[in-house]
Amino acid sequence: MASSADHTRDPCPWVILNDFGGAFSMGAVGGGIWHGIKGARNSPRGERLVGAISTIKARAPVTGGNFGVWGGMFSTFDCAVKGYRQKEDAWNAIISGFMTGGCLAARSGPRSAFGSAVACGILLGVFEGVGVVLNRMFSEVNRPMLPQLPEGVQGQSVPITSS
Repeated sequence: MASSADHTRDPCPWVILNDFGGAFSMGAVGGGIWHGIKGARNSPRGERLVGAISTIKARAPVTGGNFGVWGGMFSTFDCAVKGYRQKEDAWNAIISGFMTGGCLAARSGPRSAFGSAVACGILLGVFEGVGVVLNRMFSEVNRPMLPQLPEGVQGQSVPITSS
C-alpha cells in the first residue's frame, strides 16, 4: 500500500492549531446559518430578523466551539498516532476518530464512552473508505490507455515478420 502522506500540511504541532481554527470556523459559519434559520422560524412575524440575529449571536459561537474541540482533539490524536506508529495511512484517522469519540463522551461513563468511540471509529472508517473509492474511481481517468486502432484494422490479424 502506498503512503498517502500529505506533505503540503504543516508539521504536527502546528497542524493541531490549524485544524482547530478550521473546524471552529466551519462550525461557526454552519451554526450561524443553522441557528439563523431556526431563530427566524421561531420568532413572531415582524421580529424574524431580530430573532435570527439574537439566536446567531447566542448559539453560533457555541457550535463553532464544539466543532473546534472535536477538530483539535482529532488532530492531536492523529499526530500522536502518527508518532507512535511511524506510518501515515487510513488507520491513523480511524484510530484517532475512535479515541476522540471516546474522550468526548468520557463524562457520560465508560459504556457511553465506548459506544461513542466505536461510532466515531466507524464513521471515520466510512469516510476513509469513501475517500479510497473516490480516489480509485477518479484515478482511472488518468490511467494510460492504448490508442484506438482505425476501424479497418481492428478485426484483422497482422502478421509479425522478422528481418
